[in-house]
Amino acid sequence: MAAPADTRYQANFTKGGLMVPESRLVADLLLQGVDAAGWKQAIVGDNLLRKRSPTTASTKALLIRARLRTMTADLWRLVRDGDRPAATQALFAATMKYSPLVGDFMDLVVCDLHRRFEATLKPQHWDRYIEDCHTRDPRTPHWSAGTLSSLRTRVFGMMTEAGYLSDARTRTLRSLTVAPTVLDYLKAHGEDYALRCMQVTRR
Repeated sequence: MAAPADTRYQANFTKGGLMVPESRLVADLLLQGVDAAGWKQAIVGDNLLRKRSPTTASTKALLIRARLRTMTADLWRLVRDGDRPAATQALFAATMKYSPLVGDFMDLVVCDLHRRFEATLKPQHWDRYIEDCHTRDPRTPHWSAGTLSSLRTRVFGMMTEAGYLSDARTRTLRSLTVAPTVLDYLKAHGEDYALRCMQVTRR
């Protein structure tokens, strides 16, 4: 079921995780300021992302671009040029801004788990969170079981990539220190929501 355009919660991250290597390449295209023709040539013609089909390449590239465009060129540089932890965290910040379904989960659920000294993130934490989303925003779609499972898998995977979970199987919660370059960017650009979501282990 498609989400209304004005709903806070959308299933707009089922097509990929954080995709750090691909995001570095897309960030470089954005920093170069390529036009539509240059974009198509790079993504489809040159297969910059090394995907099996033009459709997959375009889908992944558009998702990454949409995430990155929630932030400014300074963050794109962090993604392109930063070390792996900083680039990953920068991408996670942009993802949470683009997908509040991810951000609010970190802000409301994961933060609370840390406050209560819970050791493990469980599937039912996500399931209850989705139920609560319908209370906070009645326009939230009623997704199929398959979509909900895909969303949960993606979120847990991204959290693992970013360093908030030990791994996607045991899902042990980890305390994370945000990279100084990412922290400085979020503070300097007034990205209070993303900053709050990133600092769930320190509140």
